[in-house]
Amino acid sequence: MRFIAAIVFFVVAVVGVGLGVAQRTVWAPPDRVTAELQLESTATVTVLDGSALNAYPGRQTVEIIGGVVAPILPEPEPSETPAAGETPAPAPDPDAPTETEAITAAYGRTSDVMAWVGNASHNLITWDAENAVFVTETMAGTESAVPDPYGGDLWYGDYQGEGELGLTVNVPDDVSLLIVSDGTLPAPQSLSVTWPLDNSTPFSTVLILGGVGALVIGLLLLLWALLHMRRQRGPRRKTPKMPKVPKPSRYRPVSGRALLGRPKGRRAAQRTALVPTLLLGSMLLVACTGPGAVVSASPSPVPSDAIDAPAVAVTENQLERIVSRIGTTIQQADETVDATLAGTRMAGPALELRTASYTVKSSVADFAIAPVIPVGDVQLTLPERLPEEGDTWPRRVFTIVRAPATVDDAGAETQSAPLALVLVQDDPRSQYRVHYAVTVTLPEDAERPEVAPAALGAPLLPSTTPLLATTPEQVAIGYADVLLRGDQSESFDLFQAEGDTLVEQIGAAAKAARAAALPTTAAISFSNAVGEADIFSFVTNDGGALVMLYLTESESVTPTEAGAAVNAPAAVAALAGRSQSTTGISATYGIQILFSVPPVGSEAQVVLLGFTQGLIAGREIS
Repeated sequence: MRFIAAIVFFVVAVVGVGLGVAQRTVWAPPDRVTAELQLESTATVTVLDGSALNAYPGRQTVEIIGGVVAPILPEPEPSETPAAGETPAPAPDPDAPTETEAITAAYGRTSDVMAWVGNASHNLITWDAENAVFVTETMAGTESAVPDPYGGDLWYGDYQGEGELGLTVNVPDDVSLLIVSDGTLPAPQSLSVTWPLDNSTPFSTVLILGGVGALVIGLLLLLWALLHMRRQRGPRRKTPKMPKVPKPSRYRPVSGRALLGRPKGRRAAQRTALVPTLLLGSMLLVACTGPGAVVSASPSPVPSDAIDAPAVAVTENQLERIVSRIGTTIQQADETVDATLAGTRMAGPALELRTASYTVKSSVADFAIAPVIPVGDVQLTLPERLPEEGDTWPRRVFTIVRAPATVDDAGAETQSAPLALVLVQDDPRSQYRVHYAVTVTLPEDAERPEVAPAALGAPLLPSTTPLLATTPEQVAIGYADVLLRGDQSESFDLFQAEGDTLVEQIGAAAKAARAAALPTTAAISFSNAVGEADIFSFVTNDGGALVMLYLTESESVTPTEAGAAVNAPAAVAALAGRSQSTTGISATYGIQILFSVPPVGSEAQVVLLGFTQGLIAGREIS
C-alpha cells in the first residue's frame, strides 16, 4: 500500500503542476482587449463618448491613425499643339511629396466637449454593449470647419501629432474624447481603443505549490515503502524451524476495539494512516478542477457609479495649467509691450490698466508695469459652481497665485505679495482671461474668510443680492464716497478702517495733503465713480462673499492765475500727449478692489483684502 500511496501522490503532483503551468501558458486568458473602428465620414469632428471609453474597466489606450494629405494636382487644360519655340507646360508629378494628416485629441467633461462642438458636423461614437462594438452616428451641422482645439482651457488634457497619435488616459463615464484633424479636413478615419484585462490566475499558484507538496509526500512515501520492504525480506538463507505444537489458548474477554471492527497491529496502523493521505490527494484534485472554470477572457463592462458632486468651471489641475499659460503670455506681452497679445489673456479692468501701462512704457523707459502676473504656485482655487446642466457660459474662477521667492546677490530672500485673480471664459471655444488682478494687502497673520474646496466651487451672487449685509453694488458706491470724504461719508462705518492701506494712500487725508502741497498758482480737484466693469461676488463658507469691484478716480490740476501753466508727471504726459498745459491736466486712475463682505444679519464690517491702483488715462482739460 505504501507504493500505491506514493504513486497516487505522484499522479497528484503531475496533474497539479501541469494544470498550474497550463493556466499560465497555453490556457492563459488575454491581457488586453481592443475595439477598432473605421469611419467613412466627411465630418471634421469625431467625439468618442465616455460610455465607449469605459466599455471595459481600466485605463484606455487610444490609437488614432490619420490619412495622407496629397497635394491637389490641377488637371491640364486641353490646348492646341504649342507653337514653334513655345515650351509646353510641365505635367504634374504624381510622385510629388505628400504631407501626413495632423491629429489633435482633447478630453474633457462630455457636456463641455459637446458645447465646444456646437453646430459643427461631427461623428458621435458610442458603445453597443450587447454586440461589444463601437456604434457611429454622424450628426449634420451648419459648420464645416472648426478651430484648432489644441491648447484650449476647456480640456483636462490635449495631445497633438501627425499621421498617428497614441494616448493613454483613465477617465470616468462623463468624460469624452474630441478628435479633429486641422479643422477643415475630415476627422481621422481610423481609431482603436485598448483596455487591460485581469488575466491573473491565482489558482495556478495553488496548483503548482500543491503539486510540489504532493511530490514531496510521494517521495517520502516511496522511501518509507522501500525501507519497509527491505526490513520484511530479511536474510534469504536461513534454516527453517520445525513448527511448534500450538498451545491451547486461554480465555480472553473480547475488547471493545475488536467489537467495533477496528484493525490491529502495525499494518493496520499503516493502512489507517494511508486513508487521510489519499483523502488529501483527492481534495487537491477536486480543488484543481473547480475554481478554474470561473475565469473569463471577456469581462463585462464596468457599471458607472458617478460621484454625486456639483459641476465646477475648472479643476485644480486645469487651473494650474491655465494660470501657467496666462503668466507666460503676459510676460511675453510685457517684454514686447504688445497690447494685442495681452488682450488674448486679459480683459476688463486688468486689460485697461495694462494697455495704458504699455503706452506709458513706450515713452518712459523706466516705467514699471504692474502688477506682474506670475507663473507661480496656485494657492487658492475657487471655481464657479455650475448649474446641473453644466453647459452654461460665461464661467468665472477666483484664484490666488504667488510668485516664487527671489534671492538677491547678497543672499537675501524676497517674497512678493499674493495676487488675487478673477478669470472669465466667455464661451466654450474661448480662453480664460484675467479681468481683475489685485495685490493682496491683508497681513499674513490676519483672519481670512474660509471658502469651499475646489471640487465643490462656489456660486456667484448678483451685484444687487439681498443675501449679504450690504449689496456689492452699494459696497462700491459707499467705498468710493469714503475715499473722497473720509469719516464724513455716511458709509464710513460700513468699512473696517483698521488695516485699510488704500484709504491711507488715497483717502480724504491724503487728498488734503496733496492739495496743500500744490503752489498757489494751481488747484486740484478729485472725483470718484464706480467703474464700468462687472462686479464678481463668490460666496464664502459663512454665507458672506469675496467681492471684486472696480472704481475710477480722477484728479484735475488747473492753473489759478492767468498765464500760469501746470506740469504733468511723465506717465500722465505720455497719455495726455502734453507735459504742460495752461488749461489744466486730468489723470484717471483705475482701482481694482477685493473686499470680504459679511452675510445678511451680521454686524461685522466690510474688510479690504487687497487692491491694485494704476494710471489708465490722461488728457488736457479744454
